Amino acid sequence: MVKKIVSDLELKDKKVLVRADFNVPMKDGNITNDNRIVEALPTIKYIIEQGGKVILFSHLGKVKTEEDKANLSLQPVANRLSELLNKDVQFVAETRGEKLESAINALQSGEVLLFENTRFEDVDGKKESKNDAELGKYWASLGDVFVNDAFGTAHREHASNVGVATHLDTAAGFLMEKEIKFIGGVVENPERPFVAILGGAKVSDKIGVIENLLEVADKVLIGGGMAYTFLKAQGKEIGHSLLEEDKLELANDLLARGEGKIVLPVDAVVTKEFSNDGEVNEVAIDHIPSDLQALDIGPNTVELFAKELEGAKTVVWNGPMGVFEMSNFAKGTVGVCKAIAELKDATTIIGGGDSAAAAMDLGFADKFTHISTGGGASLEYLEGKALPGIKSISDK
Repeated sequence: MVKKIVSDLELKDKKVLVRADFNVPMKDGNITNDNRIVEALPTIKYIIEQGGKVILFSHLGKVKTEEDKANLSLQPVANRLSELLNKDVQFVAETRGEKLESAINALQSGEVLLFENTRFEDVDGKKESKNDAELGKYWASLGDVFVNDAFGTAHREHASNVGVATHLDTAAGFLMEKEIKFIGGVVENPERPFVAILGGAKVSDKIGVIENLLEVADKVLIGGGMAYTFLKAQGKEIGHSLLEEDKLELANDLLARGEGKIVLPVDAVVTKEFSNDGEVNEVAIDHIPSDLQALDIGPNTVELFAKELEGAKTVVWNGPMGVFEMSNFAKGTVGVCKAIAELKDATTIIGGGDSAAAAMDLGFADKFTHISTGGGASLEYLEGKALPGIKSISDK
């Protein structure tokens, strides 16, 4: 089904509720990375240009107690948004009530208001996270139309996305539209050859993704900590590298199903301690000494993966190739990132999380077609699941 997007809505003089994803990292009350706020700007600016009244709301962190509220207000987001838009953003430190209602009713066309963290409603019985029907209906009553631009929570059925959408004409914002186009497109109809690269620590986090991608991808390259469970399943000695014993049988099954598709590391960077200070060696994958652990893929694997990527038309990358936070074990992630970034005529997508952070840190962000803003949402989408936040958007 084709979903409505914000440009399909009549917005002039309308109160436009916008569920954004302003779940940004904070330290001592300061925003340390404003990428999610920046990503929301095209939708907000479009509504302003069309003469709509913008009512923004979002969650931030997990709010369980009254104390959490003090550290998780959206006030700093309102300040940053105001700087980025170069216009006043009115902040209302409430999630419901008369003060919020009268502020919304006083809004003029083209003005912007942000109200408080939706998860403040979780302190008293998890109303937001459990999609409390009354809360969703109340928030919906504050607007005329609803724009869902929060892909990061699309895999959650909350009052602020699904609950509100039940009561209002709902469209995807431009960021949500991009995610549906690129991540949804990969799962449903990728241009081939389609190569997926999966990393990260645990097989258990990516089982659904591996299973689904084995169905749709032409090749699945596996690096990161989870590769060693697959290598062990093949009978390789992996020293004391990360191993999920209880997933060996599953790894075996996936290897059988993905015969000819799954590509595993051929060498690794090993060390004794989980630290950046010890002695580091590169060894072939079947020669990992029993007292050492692999913390990155080796140079031959980077070369092998780069070769597998040659000629690919679609590439999805999710998860680092090693412990990239430590410089001694970052070369694999850097190498793979570079190999993808240098591909010509390919649609290249990063499925959120650590890989997105790595690409940004390395200065390769603008070399990718799309970097997803969702961690868990991207993974569930890549698993082929229907996401409640997307399902609840009105069809065209």
